[in-house]
Amino acid sequence: MRKIIHVDCDCFYASIEMRDNPRLFGKPVAVGGRPESRGVIATCNYEARKYGVRSAMASSQALRRCPDLILLPPRFDAYRAASRQIHGIYADFTALIEPLSLDEAYLDVSEVTLHRGSATLMAQAIRERIAAEVGITASAGIAPNKFVAKIASDWNKPNGQFVVRPEEVDAFVAALPVGKLFGVGKVTAAKINELGAQTCADLRDWPMTKLTRHFGRFGVRLHELCRGIDNRQVSNDQPRRSLSVETTYVHDLLDLASCQRELLPLIDDLYARQKRSAEDIRPHKAFIKIRFDDFSHTTAECSYQPGDTQVWARLLAEGWQRQGKPVRLLGVGFRYEEEEKALGRQLALFDTDDDTDEPAA
Repeated sequence: MRKIIHVDCDCFYASIEMRDNPRLFGKPVAVGGRPESRGVIATCNYEARKYGVRSAMASSQALRRCPDLILLPPRFDAYRAASRQIHGIYADFTALIEPLSLDEAYLDVSEVTLHRGSATLMAQAIRERIAAEVGITASAGIAPNKFVAKIASDWNKPNGQFVVRPEEVDAFVAALPVGKLFGVGKVTAAKINELGAQTCADLRDWPMTKLTRHFGRFGVRLHELCRGIDNRQVSNDQPRRSLSVETTYVHDLLDLASCQRELLPLIDDLYARQKRSAEDIRPHKAFIKIRFDDFSHTTAECSYQPGDTQVWARLLAEGWQRQGKPVRLLGVGFRYEEEEKALGRQLALFDTDDDTDEPAA
C-alpha cells in the first residue's frame, strides 16, 4: 500500500510577498497583472478571498470586488528561490518527488522509515520545516494515491493537513461532489448534474457505456475516479507534454483579420522556445487557444506535420468562427507524442470543455 503526500503551499506568491513585507499582514493582497494592461490575478491571500477575489480573475474585476486590494507585480526570482528551499526540504524525506508547480508536489514516502514510517508525521514535519525555514505555511494531504492526496490537501487549508486512510478512501470519495474530480470543470460538472449525478456515489451507478457515450474516453477515467482508483506512480522524470505561448491584448482584436496579424509573433516565440528546449520530443499536435471578450474560450487543434506553416491560420479561423466575437487573448502551442500516449492511463489535466479554473496557489 502506497503512502502519498501532496504538499501545497498556501497562497504561495502572496505568502512570499507578506513574508518579505510584514506590513501586508492582515490586508487583502494579490499578485498579478495591472488592470490597465488587462492583467489577471495569479494568486491572492485569504483576506482578499473574503471579497470573492480568486486566481485567474481579471485584475479589474478583483479591484471592483475589493477596492482596498493591494495588487503587486510578480517577483518570480523570489518565488523560485523559495521553491528551491522547499524542494530541498522534500529531498530530505524522499527521492520520489513529482513537482506540479513551484509550490506544489507529490511525495511518495512508502519506503521511508523516518518518523516511524508514518506519512502523517512526515507531512507534519515537512510543514513545520517550511514554516521555520521558508517563512510561509503549507497544507498537506496524505492518502494511498495521488488523486485522493490532492483532494485531501485542500481539506484543512490554510496551514493544515488531512489524512485519508486506505479503509476510508471509498466513503471519502463517494461523498465528493462530481466537480471535485480531476478534469471536471464547471461545464462538465453541470452536464453531469443535469444527467442526474451530484456526487461520486451517484456517478457509480452509471454503467461504463453511459459514461463513454456522454464523455468519450474521459468516461473511463470518471469510472475509476468516482471509485477512488488512481494507479499513477509518483514520478520525478515527467516528459514535457505541451509547450505554448499566449498574449492578452490591451485592446480587443475585433475581427479575424486582426487576430491573423497578431499570429506571427506568437508563432515565432513558440518556435524559439521549442528550439531552446533541451527535450527532443516531436510535436504531435498543434493547437490555438482563443479567449473572447466575454471571457468564454475555445481551443482548436489538429495533427501537426513539421514545415506546415499554414496550420496556425487554419486553426485560428476554425476557433474564431465558433463565436465570431472580439478576442482578448491568443495562444499557440504544441502537444507532444508522449502526451497522447499517456492519455489512456493518466488523469486528464484539463476539462474537455476547457472551462476549468486555474488553481489557486
